Amino acid sequence: MSTKAEKTAAYIIKTVAPIFNKLGYAATSMSDLTEATGLTKGSLYGNFENKEALALAAFEYNSKLLLNKVDEQLNVEGTSLDKIYTLTNFYKEYDVFTKQLGGCPVLNIGVDAQYNNKLLAAATKELVKTIEGKIALVLEKGTHNNELSIPVTPLQFAKQLYTMLQGAIAMATITQDKKYLVNTVAYLNLLISKEIKK
Repeated sequence: MSTKAEKTAAYIIKTVAPIFNKLGYAATSMSDLTEATGLTKGSLYGNFENKEALALAAFEYNSKLLLNKVDEQLNVEGTSLDKIYTLTNFYKEYDVFTKQLGGCPVLNIGVDAQYNNKLLAAATKELVKTIEGKIALVLEKGTHNNELSIPVTPLQFAKQLYTMLQGAIAMATITQDKKYLVNTVAYLNLLISKEIKK
């Protein structure tokens, strides 16, 4: 059973995660956080050493939600191809999923933290590598089971696949036009069916 302190810390993280993700580390003020949580600055610092520790905990919270969702897509019943299509199709509605997170944590925090928070920048890089690794494992299994024929290593294909998805997320976010996601996924699915499906 969680202690009162653990429950408070969990509440703080869940509440501030979308704020850090939307505004970025540098632009998020303590008053933004106290206003959202209804807690004093002292209460926040009583649970977290400093703003950086809170921002990192918030990013890890959003990362876990995203990784759980990616796992859910890649663990569906069926072939490796079914799993990859389930993942790409999830990205058509990625904006809906990430709305609760304050946007895409990879894009938002990855770009924002690059020049103002080394810990967050490193955590985002690690998240990218983890997602690419998960995709690569499915592709590797598909190759091993003779379902797929990939002209490059599974990890290289996974990196390119994820790069295209993240590019579509960036363009959809910048232009506020979901067609970038929908059209990129349609193109990726066509590419997969023509290039790597056996």
